Amino acid sequence: MGWALGVQFFGALVCRTVMRKIRKIGTHESVAPTSRGIFILMDGPASSSDVAMPLSLADWAALSEEQPGELVDGRLVDEEVPSLEHEILVAWLVRMLGNWLAERSGFVFGSETKFAVSPARGRKPDLSAYLPGRVPRPARGAVEVPPDIVVEVVSPTPRDGRRDRVEKMTEYAAFGVRLYWIVEPALRTLEIYELGADGRYIHAVGAVEGVLDRIPDCDGLVLDLDAMWGELDRLAADGG
Repeated sequence: MGWALGVQFFGALVCRTVMRKIRKIGTHESVAPTSRGIFILMDGPASSSDVAMPLSLADWAALSEEQPGELVDGRLVDEEVPSLEHEILVAWLVRMLGNWLAERSGFVFGSETKFAVSPARGRKPDLSAYLPGRVPRPARGAVEVPPDIVVEVVSPTPRDGRRDRVEKMTEYAAFGVRLYWIVEPALRTLEIYELGADGRYIHAVGAVEGVLDRIPDCDGLVLDLDAMWGELDRLAADGG
């Protein structure tokens, strides 16, 4: 009996704490539970409709950087926690594409850039790039202009592989991304898909080693895959 009363008291204490937080926020911001059972900050007062309604693209774009996740049909979906292997490859590719585009007035963005790929879906690729002459818009919020290049480094889980190779491939094609690069650290492969006239991706490049100097729509860009995979070897050696 005493144990049950203790549980009831703790539950009531949590509820009072949450309600005090909601009252403190007032009319400027409100707290609403997501479908995952967490609370997120939203503009405007909370209402009963906030609980039932899914997140919009605008809601998702307005979330703070501390709130991870991509938008899938109005739901906030967890992202894979990146490993050091994942991050070292992303950093290497950012350097290569960044150095190449710096002389050509292009743009390269990292993994926190949000794209409105459809009315109900928002994605954050590992890397995105705009070739010379193209500018991302809007400068704030979810970007609505498709990049020329999107890169995803696949994590070694079936869920991540399915998302990058099936879900995102369909979404990026419909969004109008011209080149989709998929990097597989476990297999040490780089694949490049090019958007065809029919709106579907065509496998344009597949490589595991050596130097790539003929990359679609990227004249002058050279990628030394041995050097890229060497980053993984260097990380493994330093780790132990």
